[in-house]
Amino acid sequence: MAVVDLRVAAYGLIVDGGRILLAHWREHGFSGWTLPGGGLEAGEDPQAAAIREIREETGYAAELDGLLGIDSVVVPPEQRLSGQSEPLHSLRIVYRARVVAGELSFEEDGSTDYAAWHGLDEVAGLERVSLVRAAFRMAGLDAYVPETAH
Repeated sequence: MAVVDLRVAAYGLIVDGGRILLAHWREHGFSGWTLPGGGLEAGEDPQAAAIREIREETGYAAELDGLLGIDSVVVPPEQRLSGQSEPLHSLRIVYRARVVAGELSFEEDGSTDYAAWHGLDEVAGLERVSLVRAAFRMAGLDAYVPETAH
């Protein structure tokens, strides 16, 4: 049986009117915009992880409004940014979410360095990870982003 790293993460798609909240991810020499969210801690419920990660990365308290879907991606070893020798199987659980309290602030010493609101019509021009397109597709917003992403 092949060895594969498994990463399960939970994210929030937060759209308010014509804008979306994104976090700026930077790790292993790559940077790009992504949904606020991240990996589950051992034994953590995915919904709790999404809420925790949204707060850590954006400063906002959020409520989840339902599951949008699960995106499954397998990254071959030669494409992994971390230089690992095994493939990475990433299960990305995406929830529709909304801000209920707080002020925009930035994560310190994490994988994201800031967060910002962007117009939905601006997303296509942003350097972004593939999760953004997948989440837009799940939410029926795929007209806002072209097929290509990082």
